[in-house]
Amino acid sequence: MALKLLQSGGSPLGQFDCLDADLAGITGGEVMTFGTAVIATDAGDDSLDGYLNSQTKTVVKLAAGTGLPFMLADDGTTGYGTLFGTVVGGTIGQQVTGGAVLGPHTATGSGKITCWDKPGLYAVTVGSADTTASTGLATTNSTLVPGSKLFVMTGGKLTPNSSASGADSGAWAGRFVSFETDKSLVTTPNRLVSATNSPTGEVALATTYTVAVFSFNPTE
Repeated sequence: MALKLLQSGGSPLGQFDCLDADLAGITGGEVMTFGTAVIATDAGDDSLDGYLNSQTKTVVKLAAGTGLPFMLADDGTTGYGTLFGTVVGGTIGQQVTGGAVLGPHTATGSGKITCWDKPGLYAVTVGSADTTASTGLATTNSTLVPGSKLFVMTGGKLTPNSSASGADSGAWAGRFVSFETDKSLVTTPNRLVSATNSPTGEVALATTYTVAVFSFNPTE
């Protein structure tokens, strides 16, 4: 899963039929918005609710910098974003991270995406946002500071770069807070439990940031 719920402000808005063209590429944490699709070309007619409007139906789709209200996608292809998670262990226990995915995308079968719209504190895994080293939501971006505005670029990815594709429309989704390794309430980092008599010492255990924490406020 690429979206982590920290202090999410309540329940999700709901589950909505996703535009077929966007569904497979959603990893979680992308910004979504409402749209329409032609029934004849977009599979799944369970969202009609008893009426037809020019043969179209309501869907959610990846935002492209415009189209409030903004929502966050809570589905994907990793972590609890799949039916059985991922393999840990593997051959003689060599595989500790990045194991083979067990099970399909969470939207397989229903074609629906769970969308969160409440202002609150969320985190998106590194890689599901704009990772451009010098301008994106990356630890190497020297201009990124706590409180920086996060815009929505084409493809629904969060970015602090207002010049990114789709992001310069003036619409933004929240503010950056921090990079974190994880958000467990009680955590002992590796650097504090490394052997003091090891040849390299604790400095060799570099911190790996896995998520970007942000304040989501799509009404701004």
